[in-house]
Amino acid sequence: MDENQSFKSGYVSIIGAPNVGKSTLLNTILGQKLAIVTPKPQTTRNQIRGIVTTDTHQIIFVDTPGLMDPKYRLQSEMVKTAYGALSDADVALFVIDVTRPYPDIEDRILRHLKRVKSTVILVLNKVDLIAKPTLLPIFDDYSQRYEFAHMIPISALTADGISVLLEQIETYLPLGPRYFPEDQLSDLPERFFIAETVREKIMLLTQREIPYASAVVVEEFEKRQTKKSNEIIYIRAIVYAERQTQKQIIIGKGGKLIKRVGELARIDIEKFLDTRVFLEIYVTVKTNWRKDPRKLKELGGFTDI
Repeated sequence: MDENQSFKSGYVSIIGAPNVGKSTLLNTILGQKLAIVTPKPQTTRNQIRGIVTTDTHQIIFVDTPGLMDPKYRLQSEMVKTAYGALSDADVALFVIDVTRPYPDIEDRILRHLKRVKSTVILVLNKVDLIAKPTLLPIFDDYSQRYEFAHMIPISALTADGISVLLEQIETYLPLGPRYFPEDQLSDLPERFFIAETVREKIMLLTQREIPYASAVVVEEFEKRQTKKSNEIIYIRAIVYAERQTQKQIIIGKGGKLIKRVGELARIDIEKFLDTRVFLEIYVTVKTNWRKDPRKLKELGGFTDI
């Protein structure tokens, strides 16, 4: 049997409540930071696709926004995006945080999973934070609520259990082609990850509603030559807030906060692009962008509103 007849490929959706470690799991599997991670819930807004390719298989992982009870249009679109990732998935990873249950959200997810055809694996994350005997009742509880193909304890932070998880995923992949070149890490453009990196730093450095009322768009991205004939990438990013008061907070006294955002973001962007970067960030106001379908499409990246 030649490689084309034995090669396996497929889509694996990562779903769960907010802050259960979905993005950390994706980053650990890829061995590179692709999805932004913060302690705040609802950090991920869009589907983040990461690609793992070996000699025998290719897995396209789809990280999704944390599922919650939506309170405004942006959150509704995030929930729709998360559930939408299940429609074409060969395997679904239902990630839970063993240290903190979300009974209402998890019940809704389980009801939805019963309507999909995907193979479902329960991923019990953060097992490094609890005593091993306390895992048994969690296993018992979930095995009674849904017939999972497997239940695998892991720590996305320490990578414990990740190799076992990947082995199980591979067994459920269908025969298929290489959808992407073997060295490709994602199908999303560089501008997307740059904007997400800036947004991550805003989420980390601000409080209350500011992180959720902010959106970032990369307006300019071009290679330039310095006076010493070295190449540098010039990036101009626009941060949108919903109100003037939010804009002032993001800028900070004397521009200190936005300067810090830029410093932290530039470090990560240079690491991601593996080259020197000149990053300029501007802050402006776009009133109630989270509630307006047209503005959501423009700033949130939701294409089917």
